[in-house]
Amino acid sequence: MLKLLVLQTIVGMVSAAAFGLFGGIVAAYSALLGGLVAVLPNAFLAVRLAMSRREGGAGALMRAAWLGEAGKLALTVVMCTAVFVLVRPLSAPALLVTFILAQLATLAGLLMRD
Repeated sequence: MLKLLVLQTIVGMVSAAAFGLFGGIVAAYSALLGGLVAVLPNAFLAVRLAMSRREGGAGALMRAAWLGEAGKLALTVVMCTAVFVLVRPLSAPALLVTFILAQLATLAGLLMRD
């Protein structure tokens, strides 16, 4: 889980640097925010799953997975809404592209695991 979060963070930072280089400061911090909107909810899910391992049992893991995924979805919605409402100026394309890239990094990491 930690490796996937690190991979997402790296993708977000590289994307922010690229957007900053080619699109300016607004695109850079918008991309950085897109990366955070992807990474932080996934970190919440990872913590929920890690905590359930201490409790033991398949039931605890399933509860943690369901609650973690629901919390991840809620955090993503709240964070996206907050960014779009509170941050001005904002480059929506930079934010969304980086968010999608960070999510795809997780998928790629899961597909390439040992």
